[in-house]
Amino acid sequence: MDMLGKKYAVVDLESTGNSPKNGDRIIEIGIVIVEDHVITQTYSTFLNPEKRIPAFICSLTGISDSDVKGAPKFEERAAEIRQLLDGCVFVAHNVSFDLPFLQQEFRRSGQPEWAGQSIDTVELAKIIRPSAASYKLQDIAADFGIVLDNAHRAVEDATATAHLLIHLFRRLDGLPEETLSALHKRSFRMKTDLSPVFFDALRKRRSATGDSGYTVWRGMAMKSPAPVASVRSQAAYPATDTEKRELLKTVFPHFEERPAQMAMMDAVHETLAGKGEAAIEAATGIGKTFAYLLPATVCAVTDGRPAVISTYTNHLTEQIIGREAEKVSEALGTPVNAVLLKGMNHYIDLERFAGILEAEDESYDETLAVLQVLVWLSETETGDLEELNVSGGGSLFIDKIRKYRSVTERQDTEKVDFFLRSVRAAEKATVIVTNHAMLLADADRFEPLLGNISGLVIDEAHQFMPAATARAEIIFSYTEWKYTIGQIGRPGDGLLHDRFAYASDGAGSPGAREVARMGRAYEEMMDSFDRAFGAIQAYIQSVDEKTHEQKKVFTLTDMTALLPVCTEAGESLYHWLDLAGDCTRLFGNSPDSARQENARFLAEWKHWLREITLHAAGWMELFGVWDSGGAAWAEADMRSLPGSLKIVRQPADVSGIIRQSTDRFRGTGIVWTSGTMTLPGKERFIADSLGLGAEVPVKKFEAPPGFYEGAKLYVVNDMPDILSVPQLDYIEAVADAVVQTVIATGGRCFVLFTSHDMLRKTYELISDSELLAEYMLIAQGITPGSRMRLLKSFQRFSNSVLFGTDSFWEGVDAPGDALAAVIVVRLPFSSPDNPVFRARAAVMAAEGKNPFSELSLPAALLKFRQGFGRLIRSSSDRGAYIVLDRRIEKKSYGKEFLRALPAVPMEKVALADMVLELESWYNGGV
Repeated sequence: MDMLGKKYAVVDLESTGNSPKNGDRIIEIGIVIVEDHVITQTYSTFLNPEKRIPAFICSLTGISDSDVKGAPKFEERAAEIRQLLDGCVFVAHNVSFDLPFLQQEFRRSGQPEWAGQSIDTVELAKIIRPSAASYKLQDIAADFGIVLDNAHRAVEDATATAHLLIHLFRRLDGLPEETLSALHKRSFRMKTDLSPVFFDALRKRRSATGDSGYTVWRGMAMKSPAPVASVRSQAAYPATDTEKRELLKTVFPHFEERPAQMAMMDAVHETLAGKGEAAIEAATGIGKTFAYLLPATVCAVTDGRPAVISTYTNHLTEQIIGREAEKVSEALGTPVNAVLLKGMNHYIDLERFAGILEAEDESYDETLAVLQVLVWLSETETGDLEELNVSGGGSLFIDKIRKYRSVTERQDTEKVDFFLRSVRAAEKATVIVTNHAMLLADADRFEPLLGNISGLVIDEAHQFMPAATARAEIIFSYTEWKYTIGQIGRPGDGLLHDRFAYASDGAGSPGAREVARMGRAYEEMMDSFDRAFGAIQAYIQSVDEKTHEQKKVFTLTDMTALLPVCTEAGESLYHWLDLAGDCTRLFGNSPDSARQENARFLAEWKHWLREITLHAAGWMELFGVWDSGGAAWAEADMRSLPGSLKIVRQPADVSGIIRQSTDRFRGTGIVWTSGTMTLPGKERFIADSLGLGAEVPVKKFEAPPGFYEGAKLYVVNDMPDILSVPQLDYIEAVADAVVQTVIATGGRCFVLFTSHDMLRKTYELISDSELLAEYMLIAQGITPGSRMRLLKSFQRFSNSVLFGTDSFWEGVDAPGDALAAVIVVRLPFSSPDNPVFRARAAVMAAEGKNPFSELSLPAALLKFRQGFGRLIRSSSDRGAYIVLDRRIEKKSYGKEFLRALPAVPMEKVALADMVLELESWYNGGV
């Protein structure tokens, strides 16, 4: 399908809804004809749907009933639309919507259905641009620099899609021959007609000059790595404020002196150069990252060993590797080689992927992921699988090709292996940037990768505790278990067990008796686990609960009667694994295992055995020790048992784990830093939680004067008392307050909850009322998508409202005018029934401490302060922090929450008065 000489009809529809069979109709159609990389014709018309347009569609598209009132009906334009499409390849951004809708309308109008080839630019873009953050038209168009100012209008969307198609074809033509050949081989399983597209690109590539800049390994083309060289630098620390000012002026064109930033630079340099340790709180607005990166770089250059920066979020990691390292290099006038090093399982296992390429028994999602990886290999410089944007079954496929061992089976792999490449690059780095998980895991390596360093800076230090908890926690998910163990299958299911029996039926392989024993053991094990899960489910359903929440939590110590049946299940699993291991060793040593098809199968078989072994270890650790100084519980959504069942164990105290991971850096210099390291009256709350000794100083650097001038704090004093009224009454009052606030601010609100159950009920109440029908309501756990995807949706629509729980209290930025208000539904105390809180409280009580004042209150204050931090990210931001929970004014501890915030104007005000102030404020008033 050569783009030159072909006609492409790029179509977009706007409609009253998604189902033409249920009476939905097209209200606007746009068709753009593309020939020879050029748009040659544009067609657009409104269509009268003969029904009212829903309010949401009006808001989304800007098309009103008056726009279509005098427009032609579809049947009056059907013939000319049908004629326009004749002889063309049908193209749409989500063909599965536009084409069936159009075909249904053709049938209804008495026109023959359109017939021909089709291309879905979503499907094509996923393959050609596998690292795109989003494949929504507006997002992917922006990636290519395509202007789409009026999204959700048919001709504008069709035009943007046409330009996208042209860009994708051009990018396709630039891929190496080996990649195009592999794409074409597997493209026949795609949902639209991409195989002719790939074949034509392959034909043109074969007739062109050879590819340059690629390394070909086992038929895969990869971007050739740039040579890694040591950077010999010289750098002197700017000791005086005058030197710092001159240096900062060279980097920041609009330099504003921030004394706190310069003071922090000195504190970091003193700590790292003096091989000491310090905890530093750096308020938003002082330029924290630059303040530690420059002195860390100077110390690395002086010492001749790299500095290590550990962060929690990918956003900050990318920021350091990119513009922050460039700024430091420019300021010091010397090269700064900043290298990213992650844990091994972030990288692709090329040997495993090469083996998969030789097989072809894949689902659609797996094949799509394979095609994405093939293109990605031709452009990635890191081999970090996090760069890929895959979904559905593709995510499960990516887990199959993660790297789990540092050794390689073939010597030629070492030259191209991405993990080994990153290790070699780190050895020659000025600054190694890693994440908390990697730093914690590295302590357990026989030969740590981060041993010989000049100093360590741990940014987002308050998140080191959750990272250590995640490192030590065990989660056994029923859904993941059933998927993983289900790959083996019972004898006769035609799955991996049967394939093993067939492949190993040869001389020197395990005999039929051994394989049959393994099969029987598998069936007995599955039955045993069914009994265990059945017992857990029966217990959960039999417990008389005090709450009406649909998500329940049950501590394992209350389920001791189930220990025998759960232990029996674990023992039966290990018995099967022993038999499977014996059969695998026998088969692996047999001549038959060397046959190509058997070698591929054996790799697949071993992969799933490894996954099942991890599940087995987790299960026995969960049910083998009931009291290990931590918390263990079962959690489930009562609406979807047993699929929602998870069993979790977490340590109550991770300070020992943290110290174990950082003790090896004693004597090299350690800086712990964060925007929230202290609390009023508890300066060492985070430091103590991290296990830092009393000798480690805690230093604070405040925001510049006037930084929070754009913030206001409102305490709504006519809300019902959350502790004195039924939950539903409080939720109704919350919904009313949210609706009025959103209307006053025009959207752009975060609504923060501490309970997903309350979030869901509030969201449903507001949604069902249609009082905010003109606003984009986005709810965590209800609206599909990851946290970052929800945040991007929030930022995309100016009239959006985001309902969030724990993870939205911190670590998400909505800069500038994107966020007008943060509404705190209730003070963020942990539930007293939270198993981890109960375990930590028990430890404190045993030590004679008050769990409320020493644990519950400080943790709530910290989260409350972090919630405020979402609002003001720069001195030009403005917004309202609105507290609906009256405990802040009625309880003795309420003043602690007010003290935890920066000094901003605070008003205790009735809801109606606050709404009037907000309307004035956001409509040009004071």
